[in-house]
Amino acid sequence: MIKKAKPIAASQPESFEAASTELESIVAKMEAGQMPLEDSLAAYKRGIELLQYCQNTLQSAQQQVRILEADMLKNFSTSGIDER
Repeated sequence: MIKKAKPIAASQPESFEAASTELESIVAKMEAGQMPLEDSLAAYKRGIELLQYCQNTLQSAQQQVRILEADMLKNFSTSGIDER
């Protein structure tokens, strides 16, 4: 008798780190090759959701860094320097 794995969580991850950890866990379970087909498909679907979440989170962070860097460059212009 094959023991059915517990269902894969389908909720929004708490954070990038939580999503990354869950994704790593899913990959490890799938690589072990001990999951029934239905569970493997559900895990694959959840993995895709987590991957998209991580990619979107990273893109958002990169955009924020670009904005911050652009603002920092503006702050360092010579017009804002107090010459004594």
